[in-house]
Amino acid sequence: MNKYLAILALYSLVLVALGLAVSRRVKKSSDFFVAGRSLGSGLIFSTFLAANIGAGSTVGATGLAYHVGASAWWWVGSAAVGCLVLAFTVGPRIWELATRNNFYTVGDFLEWRYSRRVRIAVALLLWAGALSILAGQLIAIAWILNVVAGLSKTVGCLLGGAIAITYFTAGGLTSAAWVNVLQLCVKMSGFMLAAPLALSAAGGLPSVEAGLARHLPPSFFDYAGAGLRGVAGYLLLLAPSFIVSPGLLQKLYGARDRKAVTWGVALNGLAMVAFAFVPVMLGMVAAAKFPGLQNRELALPMVMTQVLPFWVGAWALAAVFSAELSASDAILFMLSTSLVKDLYQGLLRPDASDRQLLRLSRLSALGAGAAGVALAVSLPSIISALSIFYTLVSVALFVPVLVGLYSSRPGSRAAMAAILTSVAATALLQFYTQGRGIYGLPPVAFGIATSAGVMALWNATGQRRREGN
Repeated sequence: MNKYLAILALYSLVLVALGLAVSRRVKKSSDFFVAGRSLGSGLIFSTFLAANIGAGSTVGATGLAYHVGASAWWWVGSAAVGCLVLAFTVGPRIWELATRNNFYTVGDFLEWRYSRRVRIAVALLLWAGALSILAGQLIAIAWILNVVAGLSKTVGCLLGGAIAITYFTAGGLTSAAWVNVLQLCVKMSGFMLAAPLALSAAGGLPSVEAGLARHLPPSFFDYAGAGLRGVAGYLLLLAPSFIVSPGLLQKLYGARDRKAVTWGVALNGLAMVAFAFVPVMLGMVAAAKFPGLQNRELALPMVMTQVLPFWVGAWALAAVFSAELSASDAILFMLSTSLVKDLYQGLLRPDASDRQLLRLSRLSALGAGAAGVALAVSLPSIISALSIFYTLVSVALFVPVLVGLYSSRPGSRAAMAAILTSVAATALLQFYTQGRGIYGLPPVAFGIATSAGVMALWNATGQRRREGN
């Protein structure tokens, strides 16, 4: 067997075994959904960072750096900005409400604050979007297995999906939180080894820059090289979605106290600020060593297998593999909890028993994983897959969640109008401008502005929460 593939297979078995072992603690639905609300700041930090450093932050961001250079820092950097805002504002506030009212999902909050209609509308939108981000993680796993063992994209997606589904389905957030600790240790140590050694193998940063400067413009080496429009685009797409992402908010519901939320999420944000430089360095090394790659998302696995010594490359590949799997379990968590709590119990069976909820949560995680695999096979790239989800979260959820947390009005009708009009406005602008936007701003900016405008208009009319419900 290929040596790299053998190491990845052994590592996968360890993850699955750990997940199954921890799952023995899961006896009721609260263990699956919110880990019994027992996670300290260390586990909040590790499960957040493990989820946030996924396909987009590794394979996707390195491929972006291969193409645009240093300004790719803003892909991970913008997400870090969102997490820091979450740590000191939205996070502690929504955790207190979740603990006081026994929320399991963001949908629980939306129904409490607005209405069941709002809860269901958001669940349906985000379910479709979340499948795309799951697909992005599986595409990244497929690219790794393609470079390592020559496996097709379809086979790679199937294998990655099977691993993530197995350990998450067993124990939900309880299993994921402890598996994420191991994944994070492998992930961060692997990248901290890979980045400097890859630069050294390529002759050092001055040598890499000198070689690239012969055929690339100066903007390639400028962290603001994407221009104001490009940087604003990253910030508007990613920062809001990392403030209100259902998968992240539901993870912090598992915190044992307010301090665990603030410190765990803030440390995760600071770690992401530092980590954002890693894919930039690796992308530049790939651009210097492998110019002309037809698929830029192969840049990272190419560096791991062709530039680094075997032992470092194998460790780094395990780190990348960890990144995609940990992000996959975060999305499975969001999908399964949303389906069971927001749609099944919220719409069909309000009186469902705890045993029924736990069983259906596991089945829905299995179904969501299968759907994610099918979508991954059809989507062309990681960045395209992730952008669908981040756009939906930003335009549909950002304003309603913030308004719901900090104001007693507007109410349900305003929230529904804001969600529907913002999504429609973004989709139309995306279609008619082919994603370019207008006035130098991307479609997502106008979607958020539309949502805020609708909420402000309703607020001016004096409509209060839960009118007409």
